[in-house]
Amino acid sequence: MRNDPSVIDLVERARDGDATAWDALVDRYAPLVWAICRRYGLNGADAEDVAASVWLRLVERLGTIREPAALPGWLATTVRHECLAQLRTRRRHLLVGDEAGLDTVDEPAFEELLVTQERHVAVRAAFENLPEHCRRLLSLLFGDPPTPYTEISSSTGTPVGAIGPTRRRCLDKLRSDPALVTVAGAERT
Repeated sequence: MRNDPSVIDLVERARDGDATAWDALVDRYAPLVWAICRRYGLNGADAEDVAASVWLRLVERLGTIREPAALPGWLATTVRHECLAQLRTRRRHLLVGDEAGLDTVDEPAFEELLVTQERHVAVRAAFENLPEHCRRLLSLLFGDPPTPYTEISSSTGTPVGAIGPTRRRCLDKLRSDPALVTVAGAERT
């Protein structure tokens, strides 16, 4: 976990009741909340409900967060849990409120969606744990469209001949992240 002084400062000021710090936290991490909601297939009112629940939980627990620098991880985990709860609620409402829709509920597809979403969240978390140079290199290599090696070399200072081996080392680090190891292990069982 990296200690981000600005996050630590914002959390501590928000704990002390600084509305400006709270607004800055929301502004800074709202895109994370919305991105995770989108990964779970939530938008509109469902995503707004999740976001409201997450911010409410943060208000309730802001004083108990021991490591302020861990706030982004705490938020990502909380959003994930709230998205799963929202999906379960949506499914229950469909099952109870729309009997005509019972024929269209595909339990395996729903479970597959949840597994896929969990995998996406794990990959994003593992990517965030990579060193900065790996994140930058992989972002350039796997962008749409991919950046040519000559441009990558000039923007990162990595010799063209070292880009491939560096990419391999970065991907090996990504694959060995505990979050991905756990997801991969769960898929094999």
